Amino acid sequence: MGEYGSLGVFLLAALAFPVMALGPAFLLQPRRPSPQKYIPYECGVDPVGSPYVQFRAGYFLYALLFIVFDIETVFLYPWAVEFRMLGAFALAEMFVFVGILALGLGYAWRKGDLTWK
Repeated sequence: MGEYGSLGVFLLAALAFPVMALGPAFLLQPRRPSPQKYIPYECGVDPVGSPYVQFRAGYFLYALLFIVFDIETVFLYPWAVEFRMLGAFALAEMFVFVGILALGLGYAWRKGDLTWK
């Protein structure tokens, strides 16, 4: 099998398991389409109005800021685990990294992008 044989077995299992689980359900499902089945479901109440709603841009800004700081924690975690081995240079690099992110946050805050309107 070689070095990658076990990886191949896991890959085959990862591909076969969903097919074995969902395949019979797809083949055995009842197919009786009706107009009632194609309407959006809202807690048992018939929907009113269009299901397409435009969200404000502020939601996307908060989502983007969340992603930026979430990725920051992904970069900070390995650094924190290996902090003792990395030394003072890595500490200075991390301060520069966090400083750049803090400058970006300060800029967004000062510009007024973080106030809910």
